Amino acid sequence: QVQLVESGGGLVQAGGSLRLSCTASGRPFSVYAMGWFRQAPGKEREFVAAISGRGEITHYADSVKGRFTISRDNDVNMVYLQMNSLKPEDTAVYYCARRDYPRATPQGHEYAYWGQGTQVTVSS
Repeated sequence: QVQLVESGGGLVQAGGSLRLSCTASGRPFSVYAMGWFRQAPGKEREFVAAISGRGEITHYADSVKGRFTISRDNDVNMVYLQMNSLKPEDTAVYYCARRDYPRATPQGHEYAYWGQGTQVTVSS
């Protein structure tokens, strides 16, 4: 059974930083692209960032480019989202997701497995 568990969310002031982590089962981890998505209250889920299986290719939503960085450590089955210069509009539940293929994509329906989410709240 595939399990994804996010951590690192919390309350932060605008301009601050948070680092989200996601641990995922399944080996070898490097064959799976990973993504981060978010959903704010009353809004649809949206793509945030994705990284290819070996970490050589990344994709970002325009709204987070230059502020967020996705990375991964395949030795320990972890993926991270470093979030800097946070804004109130970044407030959402953030989800980690895993594809069954190594190519990264921003399309949420391409991801077969999802975590439970971690809340990020940015105060103004």
